[in-house]
Amino acid sequence: MNNVFFEWFNQYFSRELAVFFISCLPIVELRGAVPLAISFGMSPWRAYWLAVLGNVLPVIPLLLLLVPVRKFLRGNFQFMDKFFCWLDERTLAKSDKVKKYGPLALILFTAIPFPTTGAWTASLAAVLFKIKFRYAFPSIVVGILLAGIIMIILSITGKAIL
Repeated sequence: MNNVFFEWFNQYFSRELAVFFISCLPIVELRGAVPLAISFGMSPWRAYWLAVLGNVLPVIPLLLLLVPVRKFLRGNFQFMDKFFCWLDERTLAKSDKVKKYGPLALILFTAIPFPTTGAWTASLAAVLFKIKFRYAFPSIVVGILLAGIIMIILSITGKAIL
């Protein structure tokens, strides 16, 4: 079954597009795209830039649209209102470092390649903590650049992060 999927995927998408689009996805992001690119035999330089560009792409819409989308969902769906109340309480309870360090915390949060960290989650944190776009966007981009370097090094050396 996997071979059929990969054959279909290779038929319609180049490996470069695959790396780019995979790095756009939440959860997987650059952390999954870089090792994939290296496994394809791509040069580390090419893998880095494709993954970085793909990971940066959703950040602007996320930072600009999360607030209106949240308002819409909270106003029209009761279960979403309950979910966002829970999410806000949970996030704000652990917010000391983000409040204290602001944009620097976003850089570190994005750069450290652990599960549940990355550009998508950092964008959500920036919205929840009302960090202005002019600070949040560059901080997240710097974090993505650093995460890319870390993932290239880990992919080349064969190390894995669990």
